Amino acid sequence: MRGIVRMTLIVLAVSSGLAGCSIGEGKTDAGMGNESGAGTAKSITLNVLTNRVDLIENGTMNRYAALFEREHPGTSVEFQGFSNYTADIMTRLSTLNMGDVLLLPANMLAEDLPQYFEPLSDDLFASVRFADYKSVNGARYGIASGTSTIGIVYNKKAMEKAGVTELPTTLTSFYEACKKLKAAGITPVFLNYGAQWPMKTWGEELVSFMSGDPDYLSEMADTDKPWDIGNEWGQSMKIVQTLIHDGYTEQGLMNNQWELSKKKIADGEAAMLLNGNWVINQIIEAGAKPEDIGFFPFPYDDEDKRYAPLLPDWFIGVSKFSGNKELAKAWVKFFVEQSGYVEEQGYLPVKLDSDTDISPQLKQFLSFKPSFVENVPPSDKFLRIAEKANLSLWSGEYIQDWIASPDLQKTFEQYNAMWQEARHLEQ
Repeated sequence: MRGIVRMTLIVLAVSSGLAGCSIGEGKTDAGMGNESGAGTAKSITLNVLTNRVDLIENGTMNRYAALFEREHPGTSVEFQGFSNYTADIMTRLSTLNMGDVLLLPANMLAEDLPQYFEPLSDDLFASVRFADYKSVNGARYGIASGTSTIGIVYNKKAMEKAGVTELPTTLTSFYEACKKLKAAGITPVFLNYGAQWPMKTWGEELVSFMSGDPDYLSEMADTDKPWDIGNEWGQSMKIVQTLIHDGYTEQGLMNNQWELSKKKIADGEAAMLLNGNWVINQIIEAGAKPEDIGFFPFPYDDEDKRYAPLLPDWFIGVSKFSGNKELAKAWVKFFVEQSGYVEEQGYLPVKLDSDTDISPQLKQFLSFKPSFVENVPPSDKFLRIAEKANLSLWSGEYIQDWIASPDLQKTFEQYNAMWQEARHLEQ
């Protein structure tokens, strides 16, 4: 497997030289305002930056591009995929090499959005979830590309083989299921520790919903010591450390095994994965039968009440430095509303009035009747303190350090000291 390195894949969506293709020969730029004169069509290239390297590699993005190009003759779409988008995109922003369309960095201050992104049209946000999530002074700079929740994605056959007859609804029964799976020669939980970015699920995402408080992260800005072994952060890290200590996770933790993990779950060699419902379709594409994959809320404690998050997926927007802003905005609208991405990738609809049917796995998840905590954007104050403390949010980097710590409370105290200093600099 590749290490944790930036992967840049540039794929020309549909070559204009493909024989017999209606979007190749004869392209025009009518209606695009880019006439080159004398009846000669001027080709426009739209550069789209994404975290979905898998969809570039399997041709899905090409298919979306082909549909878009039919509606916008004279256009070619190029994709650049990043395997660790949160970390990699900040480098691109620092050089203003942002393409035309990109995903908004989760750790960017709201006040900085106008410096890098173009405002989107208000009509794009009619009856849309998280409409104001990426807004500044009434202008909206990004629209959610999907809506998701987080839970345990699992292989039913693996559970049956291990004798797990009832899905765990408490942390104690979760560990008991892991013990049975290990005894059956099945990897109980695939952490994806080495891929780094999936560890954010055990960090910022888990602590936010297990607390039941959508403002949990923002409220950290009001204390000098947000991390403690006795609060949600400590609880989450101790769960992961227990899984590792008891041999309930994958071998070769330091390796980036993201793609392999989906295949292992699909084949039943591994049983469970804590992640968003969006990964379900990827596991099915890796070879699993749809009826063999299930989804249930993560039992992070032994209490009866169970919270689950309602999250926006990545927000998509238009670069302020794009030379094709109107075309870029057209892509954003197409991608969210017409491409089929939301349905095909297993997301909940972004639009509130959507009549899209949800997957059997989501129906199973809802049957557990979790209390949903709708995500809200973290405050700029929280983000500024985190930046001053050199905390790379939503990257998974510092979560890796904490999990590997032999003395978690001591490590928390070190981070609390950095946080306190950064917080006082902010005041």
